[in-house]
Amino acid sequence: MVKSNDMSKNQASFDPNNVEKLTFSEILKRIGPGIILTGVVIGPGNLTTSAMLGANYGYSLIWLLIPIAFMGITFMLTTYRISMLTGMPILHAIRHYYGGVASGFVGTALFIACLFFTLGNISGTGAGMTLIFGINWKLGALIMLAILFYCYFSKGVYSKIEKAIMVCIVGIIVAFYATLVVSGGPSWSGIATSLVNWDLPKGSLTTALAYISTNAAVTAGIYGTYLGAEKKWKKEDLFNGAMLADAVAHIVTVILISGAIILVGAIVLHPQGIGIKTPAQLGELLVPLLGKMAYLTMGIALLGAGFSSLLGNTQRGMVLLSAGFDKEVGLESKTIRWGCVICLIVATAICFLYGGSPTQLIFLANVSTSIATPVAGFFIVRMIWKKEVNEGFKQPLVLQICMTLSYLFAVIMTISALRTTIPKLIASFSHLL
Repeated sequence: MVKSNDMSKNQASFDPNNVEKLTFSEILKRIGPGIILTGVVIGPGNLTTSAMLGANYGYSLIWLLIPIAFMGITFMLTTYRISMLTGMPILHAIRHYYGGVASGFVGTALFIACLFFTLGNISGTGAGMTLIFGINWKLGALIMLAILFYCYFSKGVYSKIEKAIMVCIVGIIVAFYATLVVSGGPSWSGIATSLVNWDLPKGSLTTALAYISTNAAVTAGIYGTYLGAEKKWKKEDLFNGAMLADAVAHIVTVILISGAIILVGAIVLHPQGIGIKTPAQLGELLVPLLGKMAYLTMGIALLGAGFSSLLGNTQRGMVLLSAGFDKEVGLESKTIRWGCVICLIVATAICFLYGGSPTQLIFLANVSTSIATPVAGFFIVRMIWKKEVNEGFKQPLVLQICMTLSYLFAVIMTISALRTTIPKLIASFSHLL
């Protein structure tokens, strides 16, 4: 743990004005955590929620991309700054300033949010298997989980499968953009109208929260500080452009992918009055481009996105839980590996007990992940305003204000949406009583 006196001495001897800005090629070598986080974020929940936004509300919620860009970059830059200036990843910094109870509480909240995200990923892989092979989604999920367990405990297998999955994800991105072209392209006037008229159509609040909590969560920034340690980021990277480029790269790639899916939903499904309730309806998004092959392609996309996100998100949840209680956080450690296995078994049991469609579970699970930002964000806001953290450096007033506004916006939306979502989730399991 970094002592306060040592931190002050280190900051006093460090002059950010002497840090040279990196060239573009040098920045490409230093970024990385943000791209990995994109792979975690672009899961079945993102595909499903983005499609729901476009199918149910057309262009009217495109404006959500603006607060997502603002909040996403703010969350990442704030967590990166705190981590670099304190010399500690976020949960360790919370433990340092506010004690073990606070860090344990935050770590548990983040873990629960990741567990909900895992529910969506398991359901997504099952839905993908249904579209590809026509089998029951629960059987499909079990098959993919067996493969996942093999990856966890086998050397060299994960990297090969990850490369194949990335090909699938890139393919679906190309397919969505090609569908935009084939469908005649979006209505630019419709997009422009939405960007200047921030309105929530009746009944859209929960969907809007699910979309925001998927694409701009403080969890991504927190986990990024641990990935940054793996990347061996230094304090200089906070001032040479590397961390800013990493945060921007993450948000831009997420927006380009999810934004394209919203537009396809608005063009293809919204005019027909088709909502998203089953995996087959997700496949209809690509019908204008691929015809009957659309369902197979969407199945591969859900499978690839779900499997990739399962690998990254389950590890993320265990790392954050372990960090909260000051335990081992190495990805290769037995604690993390076996913890991931237990989490997946529990999450699978919850998924199989669910009484509704897998796509509805994906959506509800995504909304529930929003609990992480109000809990963890509370301490992050306090730390970014803390004089001790910024001692020896110019106070980042703009970042402090942006973080505070982003946090308040997230809290208000979360409280409003969870009033209806939690009862729905509970009602879905009422058949067991």
